[in-house]
Amino acid sequence: MITTPCEFSASLRVGTVIFVSPDEIKVQLEIEAPDSVALNAGHPRAFPRVNSYLLIPADGGYIVGQVQWVTVENSPYPKRKGLQDFGLIDLPFPLRKLSLSPIGILRREELVGKYTFHRGIDSFPSVGDEAILPTAEQLRAVIQSSERLRVKIGTSPLAGNADVFVDPDRLFGRHLAVLGNTGSGKSCSVAGLIRWSLDAARREIHTEEKKKRANSRFIILDPNGEYGKTFSSLQGTVISSVRPADASIKQLKVPLWFWNTDEWCAFARASDKTQRPLISQTLQSLRAGARDVVVSKSVVMRQYLRTLLMALRNDIVSGAPWSKAWLIRGFRDRVESWRKSLVTDSEYSDDENDVVTRFSAWLEEFLKGHEGDWPQPFTRQEVDKFHNELVRAYEKFGGGPGDALIIDPDTPKPFTANEFLDGLTANALILNVADYVETMTLRVKTMLSDPKVKELSEVDSSYQLKDWLMNFLGSKDDRTKISVIDLSLVPSVIIHIVTAAISRIVMEALQRYRKCNNGEVLPTVLVVEEAHTFIKRYAEDYDDQGAGAICCKVFEKVAREGRKFGLGVVLSSQRPSELSPTVLSQCNTFLLHRISNDRDQDLVHRLLPDNLHGLLRDLPILPSRHAILLGWASELPVLVRMNELQKKDRPQSDDPEFWSTWTGEQDSKLNWDEIERDWIGDVSLDESHCSDVQ
Repeated sequence: MITTPCEFSASLRVGTVIFVSPDEIKVQLEIEAPDSVALNAGHPRAFPRVNSYLLIPADGGYIVGQVQWVTVENSPYPKRKGLQDFGLIDLPFPLRKLSLSPIGILRREELVGKYTFHRGIDSFPSVGDEAILPTAEQLRAVIQSSERLRVKIGTSPLAGNADVFVDPDRLFGRHLAVLGNTGSGKSCSVAGLIRWSLDAARREIHTEEKKKRANSRFIILDPNGEYGKTFSSLQGTVISSVRPADASIKQLKVPLWFWNTDEWCAFARASDKTQRPLISQTLQSLRAGARDVVVSKSVVMRQYLRTLLMALRNDIVSGAPWSKAWLIRGFRDRVESWRKSLVTDSEYSDDENDVVTRFSAWLEEFLKGHEGDWPQPFTRQEVDKFHNELVRAYEKFGGGPGDALIIDPDTPKPFTANEFLDGLTANALILNVADYVETMTLRVKTMLSDPKVKELSEVDSSYQLKDWLMNFLGSKDDRTKISVIDLSLVPSVIIHIVTAAISRIVMEALQRYRKCNNGEVLPTVLVVEEAHTFIKRYAEDYDDQGAGAICCKVFEKVAREGRKFGLGVVLSSQRPSELSPTVLSQCNTFLLHRISNDRDQDLVHRLLPDNLHGLLRDLPILPSRHAILLGWASELPVLVRMNELQKKDRPQSDDPEFWSTWTGEQDSKLNWDEIERDWIGDVSLDESHCSDVQ
């Protein structure tokens, strides 16, 4: 029986260092060292085992090494003390050896009475030093090396089932990527991280003051509709869907006026040279309020002059009147078409008719000297005078001096689909490009008339931006807000645009929150399921960027800048090699489930230093619920057996039960009539119908 500390320390010895290099330490195991289970470290533990840990005493602490491989080599039998029989001839003896990757230093802090682990090695062992088994306390110190152990997410099978904790500030603050094959447990891990974090936070609320101030916000983009019941037991959960199945689910709305110029151009598949400037001009005029109720022809002319003024200011900013020859000719032709549209009318006042006549004559003089196929450039002085004359004409028709200031065409001010289509037509005439946009206008009109698009994008005239923000980000009275956005029934033609608009609006709202609150941020987590659908890498040198590329660019900006405004991102994907490199590079923590694809394995191998690749070799054979945690939230890469979620709290992503169906253990009630009516949109299925379909 071991009675002294020295005897106990000696009992932990399992081998001797025989080779040392900066990235590898080889150890020859003792003949008496355990060959399957170690019983001398305080509790039974598998040893030797690949990816487990050994300690090497050095400089007042221990070098922690991770086992990379174990082998047997035939060597001379070790010298035996006290034996003098020189007549014996030793046959080759199978000695066990293993390789360690040094990962850090473990030291005993006497003031606090516990071990602390630090990554990195400042000194190396010598040949002949002993290698020992870590105790349960030492293993916990290695695994639980973070300063703030707040949320338990599982246990580590390689460290004596020590509990694995994470700090939510590190986990969510610098973005998290959950990667793995389908069926490996990604969705359960994502749902668990949210639930376990909220449960741990509630346990820390001990006073009424904290209870009043505590709040949390999660927005889950759910393209498969699998999170509908996952958080139903948590207060503050709101589920939104295009076609709500029951009264507990809200109608998902993403108004057309949420979309910015890039999203509209992707929707319309607009060309860069003619159609994109037209869409930008149309949005700018609509955001500026050029959609007032028409009460007289004077109002029509005022709106027309305001649009001309904004168009002219855009031309000045772009340098069209004096830059390239084809731009100069285009500017000259536009001004000529504007002049021809300025005609008097009996419903105008005498002063207004006089303004129209004089301004038309002035424009005729303005265009002299710029005739021909390749007109001479306009001077800055000429264009400035043109601008002043246009402002005077606009003010004569009742316009204010600040009404036509250039505003951001992406400001989310309301307008309707019909107003956008009318604006396209009117601005095409003003910009003299009507012949080049007929096909695009027809395409936009057709898509906007789709009932599925209308039910998602049409809102009442009273609907405001703050209504949407309160629904998805919560109000000041909401302590917990989990917004599950079911995208499974969003039409494919706009799903990337809708996803981009939601993510962009959330980030811009948080930007303005910080601005309006003296630098304080509103911590919010944006969860993106099936991230390879929305954040797919694209060819940067390809001019015609579709909706997928626009959506990816939004997430790239969120990944780069979101942290500064309190927005953390959680990505879940089964194809990491298809994700945007920009977004992946901004993820500081990774939770890796089973990955079998070669390209995906190559990508995740680049996330770790060369001397720690041994742990990632387990990726193709990891069982469900097992994952490798590495990055900012973990001091060192660690294999985790994730906590188990109750069945009612799991996302609906189970494998289909073919055998139960084939053998009659599970009844499938087919009702294609109901499915057809729901598909076409004639009726909404109630909950009983949906259960029959399932």
